[in-house]
This record gives sequence, C-alpha cells and structure tokens, in this order.
Amino acid sequence: MGASGLGSALANCINLSKLTLDLEGNQIGDECASGLGSALANCINLSNLTLNLGGNQIGDEGASGLGSALANCINLSNLTLQLYRNQIGAMGASGLGSALANCINLSNLTLQLVRNQIGAMGASGLGSALSNCINLSNLTLFLGRNQIDAVGASGLGSTLANCINLSNLTLFLGGNQIGDEGASGLGSALTNCINLSNLTLYLNENQIGAMGASGLGSALANCINLSILKLYLTWNKIGDEGVSGLGSALANCINLSNLTLYLDENQIGAMGASGLGSALTNCINLSNLTLDLSGNQIGNEGALGLGSALANCINLSNLTLNLQGNQIGDEGASGLGSALTNCINLSNLTLYLNENQIGAMGASGLGSALANCINLSILKLYLTWNKIGDEGVSGLGSALANCINLSNLTLYLEQKHFICFRL
Repeated sequence: MGASGLGSALANCINLSKLTLDLEGNQIGDECASGLGSALANCINLSNLTLNLGGNQIGDEGASGLGSALANCINLSNLTLQLYRNQIGAMGASGLGSALANCINLSNLTLQLVRNQIGAMGASGLGSALSNCINLSNLTLFLGRNQIDAVGASGLGSTLANCINLSNLTLFLGGNQIGDEGASGLGSALTNCINLSNLTLYLNENQIGAMGASGLGSALANCINLSILKLYLTWNKIGDEGVSGLGSALANCINLSNLTLYLDENQIGAMGASGLGSALTNCINLSNLTLDLSGNQIGNEGALGLGSALANCINLSNLTLNLQGNQIGDEGASGLGSALTNCINLSNLTLYLNENQIGAMGASGLGSALANCINLSILKLYLTWNKIGDEGVSGLGSALANCINLSNLTLYLEQKHFICFRL
C-alpha cells in the first residue's frame, strides 16, 4: 500500500520528467510493485526513470505487472530498473521484457536482475522480447547468478542480435554455468549486432576453458564496428592455449582502439602471457589497453615476453598492467621496464607488481628503464609486498628523477621488510 500510494501521489506532479526512487530492502511484494508501476504510468511527461526495488520479495507476477504498467509511460526514453535479490523466474523475466518492448521511445535501458531464478528460458525470453525495442541503442543487463547455462547464453545473444540499432551493450553473466559452448555461442550471436561499437561482457566464474575463450574471441573478431571491448573472464580455466587463442582472434578486430581484459586466476603461464602480447601487437589502432593477469604463474619469462611484445603496439598511449602475484623477480621487473621503453607514445602507465619477488636490483632496474619513456607524464607503480628494501627504493627514486616529463607520480611501496626513509 505504501509504494502504491507513493506512486499515486507522484502522478500528480504533472511536470515531472526525471524521477529516482530507491525503495530497496522493503516488503513491497507483487501487488505493490504492480500498483507502483500503474501509478507512475500516469506521469505523462516522465522521460527518465530510475527505480530500485532490490530485495523486495517481488516474483513473476510483480515483475510482469510492473513492466506492463511502465509500458504506458509513452515518453519514457531512459529507464533503470533494479530488481536484484527478488524471486523472479523465467516467466517474470520474459513478461517484463515483453511489456517493456512496448515502450516505443526507449533508447537507454538498464535491468539489474542479479540473484533471481531466471534460468536459460528466462534469459532467452527476455532477450527475445527486448529485440522488439526498435529504438534501443544502449542496453545494460545484469543477469549474474541466475542459473543460466550454455543454451541460455546463446539464446540471449541470438535474440539481442535483432536489436538493429544497438551500439552500446553491457552483459553481466558472472556466476552462471555458461561453459565453453555458451561463451562461443554468445560471441557468435553478437556478431550480428552490426552497429555494435562498445561491448562489455562479464563472464567471470563460468567454467570457461581454452575452447570457449578462443571461440569467443574468434566470434567477436567479426564485429566489424567494434572499437571498445571489455572482457571480464576472471576465475575460469582458460590456460595458456586459451589466452593465446583469444589474443590471436582479437587481433582481427581492426577498429579496436580500447581493450580491457581481465584474465586473473586463469592458470596462465609464461607461454600464455607472451602469446597474448604477441597477438595484440596486431591491433594496429590500439591506444588504450588494460590487462589483468594477476594470480597466474607467468614468472620472469612471461613478464619479459609480454613486455617485449607490447612494445610493438606503436599507437599505445595508455597502459594498465596488473601482474600481481605472478612470481616475478628482479629479472622480470627490469626486463619488463626495458621493453616498455619502446612504447614511444606511452604517456600514461600503471603497473601492478605487488606480491612478487622483486628485490633492490629489480626495483632500481625498473626505474632506470622507465626513465627512458620520454613521453611518460602519468606513472603509477604498485610494488607492495616485495623485498625492495632501502637500497632498492633509493635506486628507484633516483632513476625516476630522470623522467623529465613526469607530472603525476603514484608509488605504493609497503614491503615485507621495513624501509627506512632518511630526510
């Protein structure tokens, strides 16, 4: 009654065009969710709506009813619905999508449905319904932890491919059971989104192996207009073969300028890191790169190989490398720095080398090498939990003093052994 009453009252705000309502963690339930939607449908000038109904015991009936009511908001162009941690199943997700497809002016949609019980049928049904949103250009779907399998992921991708005007897509599918087949199928389906230029995929914790990673990359290489790509593949089982295959495939994304790859905790060794770097050198338009390989086993050899390969990315200006916890020692740290000096256009560099085995020589060598990055203006070095000591930190500082164009410097140096600074 409270939520419905609030909506009814707000309907009298005849000039209301933008509304944000946060009702998270109450006991709204199905009836009040539908009632709230019906009341808001009377806000005839509403164009931007953000509604947070997370954790409200809303089921299929409430989700479908809410969607049906909001479909009557004829001027709605921007909608964010937070329905996480409810009891929405396949019928509710499909019904919600079918209803929202009637929002004829909807161009920007965010649906947060994490931790419901949507499953494969619900994911496919939701995608199928949303494909009828003919003016949709920006879509964000949070479907993590919803018991979606390979069939559901492939089905979702296939239906979204019919959103002909979609240019920006974010899919959060973490913590499902997609596997190799689902990852490859999802990628293959999305290649039909001919206007897609910006894609973010969260596929962490999905039992994806080498075949799935390679298949996903090969498919996405056919997204001919893709310029910005973010792939979150944390906590899978990709390995050396998979990461090399992924890199080789993505090298065919000829228009890619911004790439983010999260591959932490994936059983990747030296061969995989080097192979990934070598493949990415073929992304000739790449200017912004973020690589997270933390929690793998690349060692000195992998750090050297990765750095040497990335040095051939001639247009790279912004680079973030996370190599935390990778058994990298002095040789790897110094060699990585030396290799990166060949990135002649590099102006912004962030290196995470914490929790390795870097000592004084490695820290000094890294600094000396980076001093030769002539265009470097922004540098962030994370070297916590190594064994750098007094000598290493002094050498690092002395070397970095030669970075003549450096205007912004961040150093994290908390160590396993105490460092004494003398002023």
